[in-house]
Amino acid sequence: MNKMTDEEYRAIAARSERLVSGGEVEAALGRMSESIDALLGGKDPVVLSVMTGGIVVTGLLLPRLDFALRLDYVHATRYRGATSGGQIEWRHRPTEAVRGEHVLVVDDIFDEGLTMEAIVNACYEDGAASVVSAVLVEKTRQRQCDYRPDVIGLQVPDRYVMGYGLDYKSYFRNADGILAASDQDV
Repeated sequence: MNKMTDEEYRAIAARSERLVSGGEVEAALGRMSESIDALLGGKDPVVLSVMTGGIVVTGLLLPRLDFALRLDYVHATRYRGATSGGQIEWRHRPTEAVRGEHVLVVDDIFDEGLTMEAIVNACYEDGAASVVSAVLVEKTRQRQCDYRPDVIGLQVPDRYVMGYGLDYKSYFRNADGILAASDQDV
């Protein structure tokens, strides 16, 4: 992975377009927590944060969930720091943690859908009692898979987006809001 200079970072930020403000993201997280509470309240679920972008969303979502839960993680990646996805690589599959459990899978984005579909299928293969998926952002686009998340915070156009866990070449996960990278940077 190539490091980005401060000048490069600031130039990319200046060329990006703010699609969603930080306040709008926070409101979406509130709506997501209400939906999740309705689906999983009282079920003592295992929450799987999808590495790496799901860390931010999970960390912001957990304090809003007012029921007993346990936290674990899953690491299945298709991007590995690139701007386009490849084959799914399993880095951590929590087989024992999900067996017989109600599971909440939390990720930053539902883009092509292949990673989330693979994670949900793996949870069922590993014996989960039920699986609910939640994503902060869903891109409006055609997909090769039929799977759709149960809880969606925001919908954005089919552009390369970053912020609130979403990255651009491993950077911008900390952006305040959801930004779209300029065409010249993608």
